[in-house]
Amino acid sequence: MKTGFAGALNVYRTMAHHPALLKAWAPLRQHIVKESALGAVRSELVILRAAYRMASAYEWAHHVSRARALGISDARIQAMQGMPSGEDGLIAGAVDALFDSFRLPSELEESLSAVIGREAVFDLMATVGFYSVLGHILMTYDTPIDDVVAKEMVERPPPGT
Repeated sequence: MKTGFAGALNVYRTMAHHPALLKAWAPLRQHIVKESALGAVRSELVILRAAYRMASAYEWAHHVSRARALGISDARIQAMQGMPSGEDGLIAGAVDALFDSFRLPSELEESLSAVIGREAVFDLMATVGFYSVLGHILMTYDTPIDDVVAKEMVERPPPGT
């Protein structure tokens, strides 16, 4: 794992203090990060909203960088700190509902399913859970933002800062 994803970022260096957890984490990470029915752009929007709600500086910075790499505009990224409109608003509302009520109200779940599909709704919930756990770990151990991302945030500050 050290030569793969686990050796690349400080988050995994932090998690390496519990090797069994890191090893078990890998298959779920593969699905959430690479194979989610949400697709790359929606996944980043979900993660950005979750990072914002948790006030996780590490996750916010890293996923601003990833969102930009996917072509998501700074205006759209910044909108995830408020209440965007359209599909992005549905996504933000779903993340908020999971943080606030620990469930999706049936009307919101039905609206999301109609727009993004039921499997994507499941992946949205799993993504919020996955990144919540990750945020708890990162903030508990005060994991530093990786140098390359920190440099990007200085050179090109994230929206809303």
